[in-house]
Amino acid sequence: MAVCVATATLCRVQAAQDQAAAGDDSEVRPAVTKTDLEIVEHARRILDTPAKWNRADNRKCPDGAKAFSLYCALEKATYEVTGSFEHRGAAMQEARFVIEEVAPDWKKYDHRLMDYNNDPKTNFADVQKLFQLLHERIERRLKEQSAAPKQ
Repeated sequence: MAVCVATATLCRVQAAQDQAAAGDDSEVRPAVTKTDLEIVEHARRILDTPAKWNRADNRKCPDGAKAFSLYCALEKATYEVTGSFEHRGAAMQEARFVIEEVAPDWKKYDHRLMDYNNDPKTNFADVQKLFQLLHERIERRLKEQSAAPKQ
């Protein structure tokens, strides 16, 4: 009995470590869902005026904030739409990949969402354009996923 409990505990620890390792993969591409479109649109509404934009992101998103970075708007929207948050969730990841397409200096960024948000060259119109491109990208991926043959 003690061996079974110990083995089960080791298996849970290993599974948690495997999940954490996968969660750290900055190139992971989770499947997208219609919920991801809802997250993007909700984030766009959260960050709908320049006065609500926090230009000094530190990836800490306090409750009760009145201004939001790109990262925090997506985090807040994810919580409000789904009730939970994944740092490497589909909407967050796709936003990172859009940044790779639009920011010429993205390879210099340690954290794509934070550093794009804080980049002096990024303006509010750029952030709004990112939401538009992100929405289009997720729609495209949804179509690709539905057209892909089931295995």
